[in-house]
Amino acid sequence: MSATATTNLYYEDIELGAQFESATHSVTPADIAAFADVTHDHHPLHLDEGYARSRGFPAVIAHGLYGLSLMEGLKSELRLYEETSVASLGWDAVRFKAPVVAGDSLRVRFRFVEKRPTHNPGRGIVVEALDLINQRDEVVTEARHVSLILTRQAED
Repeated sequence: MSATATTNLYYEDIELGAQFESATHSVTPADIAAFADVTHDHHPLHLDEGYARSRGFPAVIAHGLYGLSLMEGLKSELRLYEETSVASLGWDAVRFKAPVVAGDSLRVRFRFVEKRPTHNPGRGIVVEALDLINQRDEVVTEARHVSLILTRQAED
């Protein structure tokens, strides 16, 4: 499916195996520095290019959690649950498979892999398998995300 194929998916609309892909985002040193400020993690790998190079990286690298956060942000721009999301129930199986380097262009590709009803007939749980992919089509971060979304019954 394209990035703009649908919005406001309800639980009943979720088709297992359906795949989506976001637009790309180019990571800048300013992005990485802003994340460092927000999280109070000012390790020189993220802020000092000379230090990052001394550790074998071509430039400063992003925090692993920056990549995970970007996955959620890029996915949110697809507006799949714009008015149907209730809550994020968490992330599982997060793996930082390669560094995110300043200058990388990243996008998210994900598919629905699981869904189940809840005790509340107005809500259902969906599980997404996500990959954060760089400009060389390498997966830099992979994870699973569990979301609580509305059913159509909730709107009745």
